[in-house]
Parts: sequence; structure tokens; C-alpha cells
Amino acid sequence: MSLNDPQWGKRGSGGPPDLDEIWRNVNRRLNELLGRKGGTTDDGSGGGGGRPTLPLSGVGILVLLVVVVWLASGFYIVDEGRRGVVTRFGKYTETTQPGARWHLPFPIEDKELVDFSQVRTVEVGYRNTPKNKKENEALMLTDDENIIEIQFAVQYNLKSAEAYLFNVRKPDLIVQFIAQTAMGEVVGKAKMDFVLYEGREQIAKSAEKLMQELLDRYQTGVYVQKVTLQSVQPPDKVQAAFDDAVKAGQDRERFRNEGQAYANDVVPRARGNAARLIEEANGYQAEVVQRAEGDASRFKQILVEYTKAPGVTRERLYLDMMQTVVGNSSKVLVDQKAGSNSLLYLPLDKLIQQSASPSGPGGTASDPSAARQSTPPAPEPTVTLDPSRSREALRNRERAGQ
Repeated sequence: MSLNDPQWGKRGSGGPPDLDEIWRNVNRRLNELLGRKGGTTDDGSGGGGGRPTLPLSGVGILVLLVVVVWLASGFYIVDEGRRGVVTRFGKYTETTQPGARWHLPFPIEDKELVDFSQVRTVEVGYRNTPKNKKENEALMLTDDENIIEIQFAVQYNLKSAEAYLFNVRKPDLIVQFIAQTAMGEVVGKAKMDFVLYEGREQIAKSAEKLMQELLDRYQTGVYVQKVTLQSVQPPDKVQAAFDDAVKAGQDRERFRNEGQAYANDVVPRARGNAARLIEEANGYQAEVVQRAEGDASRFKQILVEYTKAPGVTRERLYLDMMQTVVGNSSKVLVDQKAGSNSLLYLPLDKLIQQSASPSGPGGTASDPSAARQSTPPAPEPTVTLDPSRSREALRNRERAGQ
């Protein structure tokens, strides 16, 4: 377009828009929306005989938008398992529950979301893995003055958002220090063998209880869920000596168990033998007493019969006594007065012994020495007993006893 063009400098359909006209249109629309009557003129005064309206400049709209955005920034959402802590000029105001919430925007009020559902973990004596040791945290002293290395983890969550945020600085570090202190106190009251073997679970429970007491005393808002012992062992520098001591202790326990097993075998047997001897003695006592009582009763009965017929009783007693004495003898007694001396006497005692001994097949004796005897031995001399003399001697002894 040249300078000689009559349309040069005038607003045409293809030229740039007039900013003032656009702004006047925006003001008019805003006035209509706000309920003002009439329009606006070029000088900004109200037309149509109505009351004058206040023009809205670009700065006013910008301020209004900023105010709206500022107020909208106070909306926030608290997820499930979390709590919102609201502060006004840095001072605690309230704790909000899960849901959609609003507070006065920054810098008047501020909010911080605290996760209650998260289980936090503090590691003492190691980091990430037990191989990555922290000896300054793991070494502890037992009651019997032995050094032991303990690695454990503490799992905890929150029970008070206000106390967790405002009562202590660096609460996670405080939890670690309290865990180390509580474990050191519990281990310091126990023996080394108790901590290493049978008392691990009890040590963890005691440390957990003591930690919770200390955390509540400091009002940290922390709840200890569990204390887990990862590794309990002596220091590496004394591991070899400790292994020897453990082996010696195991040998001692083994020998003790063997001795106890031997005692459990011998003592009941000895007690059984003692009980058997006692029962045998009681039985023998009862037998002797009963035999004595029986003999006394029999003697009384014989005494009654003796008073009735003394001669017959004496003779019967004599025969019974001789039968008892001579019954086990292998001798044969022959009365010379009963017959002549021309009778050939056989070895009756040997014949009786051979008939009493078992014989083998074919009717032969089982004793080979008896088979080798070709001739019977010479008869032993017989004993002659006079019954009248013997009865007279027995009567003399009875008279002497009376």
C-alpha cells in the first residue's frame, strides 16, 4: 500500500483490531453480568440516564483472577491413611481427617500431609544388609563383661501427627538413638550365653517395651510395632576363641547328658534291687515267723497227744527223726538180729544211685565213667544199729532234759 492511497491510515476490515474498542466491549459485558444497566460511552461514563458505573481496567481483572486463584489454592485432599496438619503463621491449628479440605492459602495458613499407614524402619548396627556393618552402633557390653555385636531393625509408624512434627527435631534420628540406647540397656542386664542363644526373643521384647516407654516420655508420637534381631554374634576378632569356648561348652553338656543317662540307668536298677531285697527279706521274715508259729502249734498238739500216750509218742518221734536224718543217706542199715549172716549183700547204695541217674538209649548209662567200670566196687561196710539201744538213749536224753 502506497502513501497516496486514500485508505491508508484508516481502519479497514483487514487491519489490526483496536485495543481500546476491545476493552470497552469487555467492560460492557462485565457490567451486564454484574447487573448494571445501560452501556458505556467512549469516555467511560454510563449512558441511558442510569447511574455511573466503575470501569474495570485490565489491572483490576488481573487482580481479581489472582485473588480467585489464591483462594482456590487453599483446597487440598487428604488421602486414606494420612492426616493433614494445618498451621497458621507456623503455629499448629488443627489435624484434618481424610477427604476434601480447605484452609486459608499461603502465607496465612499452610498444611502438611503425614502418612499414618506407612511402616517406617530404622536399622541399627548395619545399613541395608547385615554385611554392611556399623561397629560403633552394633558393639554392646553384656552383664558378664563380654562384648557382643548386635544388628537389629525397628519397625514403627505414627500415632500423633502433631507430636511427630512439632515436639522433636529429626524424629527418625531420635528413634534410632532411642533404639540403640534401649537395646544397650537390655543387653547390659543379661549374660552373653542368654543373649546369643535362648534369650533372643525375650531380649527383643524387652527392648521394644523400653523403647516405647522412652518415646512416650519424649512425646514423639511414634508407635513401635516390632524389634527384629538380624544378627547376634561376638566380634570378628574374637570369633575363633569364642568358637572354641562354644565347643567346650557343648562337650560339657554332652558329658553331662551322658552322665545323667548313666545315672538314670543305674539308679532305678539299684532301687529295684533294693526293693527286691527288701521284699525277699520281708518274705523270709514272714516265712520264718509262720514256720515258727506252725512248729509251736504242732508242738502243742504233740504235747497233748504225748500226755495221752507217752510211749507211743516217743517212739513216733524217734522214727520221724531217724527218717529225716537217714532219708538223705546212701547207706543201707541191716538188723543183724533179723536174719543169718550167710546172706550175700549186694551194693544196694550203688544200685540205687544208678537207678536214679538218667540212662541213655539202649538202656545204657549216660555217664561214660560208669560204662568203663568192668567190675562193681567192693561193698562198703554196713552199719549195724540196735533199735532198742537207740530208743533207750533217746529216753535218757529226754529224762535229762526234764
